[in-house]
Amino acid sequence: MAEALIIVDVQNDFCEGGALGVDGGARVAAEISEFLEDVHAEYEAVVATQDWHIDPGAHFSEEPDFETSWPVHCVAGTPGAELHPHLETEHIETFFLKGLYSDGYSGFEGREGDPASVGTLAGEDGAKVAPADAVPSGAEDMHAWLSDRGVDTLTIVGIATDHCVRATVLDAVEAGYRVRVLTELTVGVDRGRIAETYEEFEEAEVEVLSVDDL
Repeated sequence: MAEALIIVDVQNDFCEGGALGVDGGARVAAEISEFLEDVHAEYEAVVATQDWHIDPGAHFSEEPDFETSWPVHCVAGTPGAELHPHLETEHIETFFLKGLYSDGYSGFEGREGDPASVGTLAGEDGAKVAPADAVPSGAEDMHAWLSDRGVDTLTIVGIATDHCVRATVLDAVEAGYRVRVLTELTVGVDRGRIAETYEEFEEAEVEVLSVDDL
């Protein structure tokens, strides 16, 4: 059994002060870093997902309903799309960028890319790398990448429990992975929806654990 840790969307715009800030986001970023420092060697891989919107269509709205449409957030190449500074990246092997031209809730919609490449100089003419260029043509999606490494079990943490964590977890189950969620290392938006999300996880036979249960 090979296990990977998936860190979902621990980005500036989803933490306090961001366009869609979630209370507790900065705390979770720091606690994931502490967790990684202790246990990173126990995982076959550690990866992170990032919302990376270029033109997501109706996902952005000037009059959002906060269910299917949202204020502008995590625009590719902007500070809001960057990982929160409390999240240490030393042990993160790669990144999956999602939602370029779609809602992009699930990490399984993402493609492997290098967000750090945006804004660097490309070529002698000094042209900036375009945000879309962070995702190379033909880049692997997360399922293919994990399968190549023989991963069959996922531990999933991050933001937000009732949105992108939920979508990533349910897609992981559908793809045939054994899935665990660590409650202290996730944070959500709405208490009622968080409770409903955990009910969905139970029905899907997802293990909802405390870090102390590992």
